[in-house]
Parts: sequence; structure tokens; C-alpha cells
Amino acid sequence: MSEFKIKNKYIGNNHKTYFIADIAANHDGSLNKAKELIHMCAEAGANAAKFQNFFADTIVSDFGFKNLGNKKSHQSSWKKSVYQVYKNAEVPLSWTKELKKTCDKYKIDYFTAPYDLEVKKKINKYVCAWKIGSGDITWHDHVLDLAKTKKPIIIATGASTISEVSLIYNKVKKINKKIVLMQCNTNYTADKKNFNYINLNVLKTYKKLFPNVILGLSDHTHGHETVLGSIALGARVIEKHFTDNNKKMGPDHKFSMNPRTWKEMIDASRNLESSMGSYKKKIEKNENETAILQRRSYRYKNKFMKGDIVTFKDIIPLRPCPKDSIEIYKINNSFRKKLKRNVKFHEHLKWSDFGKK
Repeated sequence: MSEFKIKNKYIGNNHKTYFIADIAANHDGSLNKAKELIHMCAEAGANAAKFQNFFADTIVSDFGFKNLGNKKSHQSSWKKSVYQVYKNAEVPLSWTKELKKTCDKYKIDYFTAPYDLEVKKKINKYVCAWKIGSGDITWHDHVLDLAKTKKPIIIATGASTISEVSLIYNKVKKINKKIVLMQCNTNYTADKKNFNYINLNVLKTYKKLFPNVILGLSDHTHGHETVLGSIALGARVIEKHFTDNNKKMGPDHKFSMNPRTWKEMIDASRNLESSMGSYKKKIEKNENETAILQRRSYRYKNKFMKGDIVTFKDIIPLRPCPKDSIEIYKINNSFRKKLKRNVKFHEHLKWSDFGKK
């Protein structure tokens, strides 16, 4: 499906990029803070505010993480246990109606990444799309259950192989063709070295293997270089985390965009979209004058009289090039013509000077 709607907005190759502000755990346990962030991301140009609905008890094993050893990546800097961090970051289902109402107020879409089988039943009526976090790409039962709602399903593909991506994509498309496939790197350390692992060219692979899918990028780097690159490669849905302050304590603040950097990203992306333009190569209307000013035309080195024979040594290629000039690639060193009129020094050559081409 080359295009479809998320709520009232079309997404697809011929439409503007759709930006998702992932508020995630940046609400810091406060409904009011969550609502403030919705307002801020809307002001900064987001098309949607996305939350993550999970319960610590059904997403992580406290025992499992405590016995995992040192394989904790970004979690190694957390002061609390993984279980407790997730517990503190829960978005209560009782917030849902108010979050949706706030998004409506600021004219942006509301949806979530549900990480619990029961969440869909309770919030389905409030959301216009579903996000599948990269970590759940192999949880097929869950993904397909969401796909059956027929709402757009946005699948992040971080830390996965192409065979794993193909497997879930082919299963989902049989029941729901409204799919966004997002390239993603799931390293949340905000390390500058992460740019070496973003692999935007995977979008080319997705375009080749899944020609009808909408492409996207879910990104956790600072800045918007990856965003611009992905849009140029065909991505039309972008997800970045959003916070009001990168210096706050919490699992997601560090690598999130803030209102200033988000606005810069949107402005740069809209400029890029405008600059992508047409597939047809032509002289644009704003180039009509410079095509004359910068191109060369052959000009007479001296004044000549009607009947004089002008040869290649009598002319020189100089700017500008009026529209009635002879294209200089049509004149070579065998040029020899008899003038039908008097010409001035540095006047440009025209076919009418000689009668016939």
C-alpha cells in the first residue's frame, strides 16, 4: 500500500514526512508533565505524541535482569534496578482518556506502543495507530493481534536480522496492509559512535524487498542528520524521543530531542522535502535569468560588415548568452559564414546573421 491515513493525515511517498514524538518515560511519573510534553511537541511541529503502555510485571523479569551479569548497555548507568525503573516509568491506563483529549486539543495524533496483551482491549478506542517496539518484533502473537484491528501498524526493526523482519512483515501484510517499516538501531547510550551503526542504507534494502511498504526511521542519536538522510532515502515516518530537558534523570531524557532541537529538525526536514522536488531535469523558472547570465555565447572579436566572411578565429565564447544566441556546441573550428548584416564588436552570433543555419 503506497499510502494510507493515520487518522486524518495521509502518509506515503508523495506526502510530507510524519513525525512522531515518543514521550516514553519522559513524563517522570506525572500526568501534568505528560500533558505539558504533548503541548511542547505539538508546538515544535510533531504530528503525533506517542506513549509506551507497559506494566513492569509483564515486560521484565526482576530475577532475570539481576542474574544477567554485565550485559546491560545503557542500563548499567541506572541507579535503580531495571524492574524498578520500568515500574516508575509506567503510564497508568487511567491517563489514557486525558492524554487523548490533550492531543486533540493541540491537534496532533495520539497512539501508543503497547507491551501488554491486555492493553489493546482497554485503549483500542483511543488510538489511531499502533507502534511495535523493536524488542517485540519476534513476539508474533502480540503483533498479529494488534494488526487485526486494521489500524496502521508501525514496526521498528532494531537489533533484528532481515529474515526476522521479513517473517513478521509477511505475516502482518496478510491481515493488514497499513504497515510502516522503520529502520532502527537500539543503542540508547547517546554515544557519538552510534552513527557508525545506524545503517540508513537498509532503507534501500527494505524498498527493494518490500516495494509497497511505507518506510520509516526510529532513531536515538542526537541531532537530525540521520533524519535528513532517511527522508532523502524515502522514509516518510520519523520517530524520535521527546523531552523538555536532556539533563533530567531518567532512562530516556539523555538521548531525546528537546523543543529547540525538535523544531530545528522539523524545519530542516521541511526544507529538504521542498528541495527533493521533481524527477524531471529542466531549467527551473528561477533559473531562467541565470541560464542567460552564466552561459557563454560566441561573440565577434571585431566589428564586421555585411558580406564579410567570419571564421572561427574571429569569434570568442563569452558570457552572457541571450536566448537567440547560437548554442556554442553547434560551432566548431571549421566555422565559416558570410554575414548578411553589419555586426558590432562583442555582439553575439545569431543564425539570422548568416541567413541559414
